[in-house]
Amino acid sequence: MGGYIVRRIIGLLPTLLGVSAAAFLMIHLLPSDPAVAYLGEHATPEAIARVRHEFGLDQPLPVQYAVYLWNVVRGDFGESLDSHRPVSVEFLPRFPATIELTLGAITVALVVGIPIGLISAARPNSILDRLGMAFALAGVSLPVFWLGLMLVYLFSVYFHALPTAGQIAVGLPLMPITRIDVLDGVLTGNWAAVWDALRHLILPSVTLSTYSMAIIARMTRASMLDALHQDYIRTARAKGLAAWAVVIGHGLRNALLPVVTVIGLQVGSLLTGAILTETIFAWPGVGRFMYDSILFRDYPVVLAGILLFSLLFVLVNLFVDVLYAFLDPRIRYA
Repeated sequence: MGGYIVRRIIGLLPTLLGVSAAAFLMIHLLPSDPAVAYLGEHATPEAIARVRHEFGLDQPLPVQYAVYLWNVVRGDFGESLDSHRPVSVEFLPRFPATIELTLGAITVALVVGIPIGLISAARPNSILDRLGMAFALAGVSLPVFWLGLMLVYLFSVYFHALPTAGQIAVGLPLMPITRIDVLDGVLTGNWAAVWDALRHLILPSVTLSTYSMAIIARMTRASMLDALHQDYIRTARAKGLAAWAVVIGHGLRNALLPVVTVIGLQVGSLLTGAILTETIFAWPGVGRFMYDSILFRDYPVVLAGILLFSLLFVLVNLFVDVLYAFLDPRIRYA
């Protein structure tokens, strides 16, 4: 197992290298000039030439990429063209908010998606199955930006039940420890902050989770239908076990591998797909920061964000592959 993990980690390097090269090339082929974005539209040609030379933008693209890659290896992702601060300094305080939103979304997706898949598989072609699959179809069909706006209108504007935006109410005292507001509230015993943070988390979590919820529900149903037709299920039923004991105790565990694969992919997708959701709900995470940076053409931030999301995605998939061996003892990695 240890050798497999080491080989997979080494195998991540070409993937990340390819992603960085493609992102670097696409960004530098855009028609706008980073030096102009850095100085402003009214900068003189002399100032633009000076900034281009200072940042190495007057060098050939292969040289620029080699310099950028060397700096990244040393932990230097460059300087934001907007704030003129190191990119890593800009990312660090925003990353916990994205983690909080991702955890909230995947929790909603699992709590709703897996039961829908189980009920649909246990009662195939029933009214419950049809309703569950119709719900899943709606989940993969509704655009995130439209759903988010409709939820804001319904629960915030019309019913005044939930806040419209932000991570926590302005002025509510909370000591930042991890910068994950729900966790910080629990750690400090500030239950008012915990409740307020949870209220702010509901709408963006539901919005972000709908697609993942639908995919998990459909995969759980398909995998369970296959498992429930196996011989060991018939044996368990012949022993007189209760129907739900057979479905959950025997069927679900053996149907978990495909579901775990989908869950791992969805976690990576939630991390990378939070840009629209964070923008709609003014969530102070990496996704909203990336959106603002794209509008400003802040290329160092965009490049760093692409690398960060790519690294998180491949690490989640590595974790899922390792988890297989613990879920199914028949799996042995050579």
